[in-house]
Parts: sequence; structure tokens; C-alpha cells
Amino acid sequence: MAAWSPAAAAPLLRGIRGLPFLHCVHRMFASQTEGELKVTQILKEKFPRATAIKVTDISGGCGAMYEIKIESEEFKEKRIVQQHQMVNQALKEEIKAMHGLRIFTSVPKH
Repeated sequence: MAAWSPAAAAPLLRGIRGLPFLHCVHRMFASQTEGELKVTQILKEKFPRATAIKVTDISGGCGAMYEIKIESEEFKEKRIVQQHQMVNQALKEEIKAMHGLRIFTSVPKH
């Protein structure tokens, strides 16, 4: 019996519209996906005073849905809705390719 490989399994891993799910399978072996790294970098640039940023691809690595946890002084004296609007604005272009986004914001406790 031949060893399993992603390339050999590609025909079996095709989903809606025939798109391969190999990038989802890759999630099992990687510590952070490219999408997570990209979103994290954008948030670091847009929120330079952030003390914590955690981006998790909760779609299994496909990049369809992310959970974002961000702690920043920039959120001080802003309502949660305003904080979330700030994150949405920072990721305006990336959100166009997403199906969903969970946002958790907070202000650092001193």
C-alpha cells in the first residue's frame, strides 16, 4: 500500500465548487496559518499600543472565520460597539473574504 500524501489525496479532499481543502488539512500541522499571521500583523500596525493580540482561525485553517482577542489602550473610554468597529475598520479589506468574525476587545488593567 502506498503512503498517504496530500497530493494523492487531493481528489478526495475536494469540496464545494471543486476547491481543494488541503489548506485546511495543513492546519493540523502548523502552529499558525498564513491568514492568522496576516491578520495579526495588520492589527499590530493599526493598534501599536496593543498589549495582547491573539488571532485564531476557527474555520479549521481555511480562513473563513476568525476569532480575535485584542487588548489595547486605544479602546479606553470607548463602548464595546465602538471598539469592535475599530477592529472591523482595521480589517476592512480582509473581512471581504471572510464568512465570520468573533471579536473580543479589552483595555489593559493597570
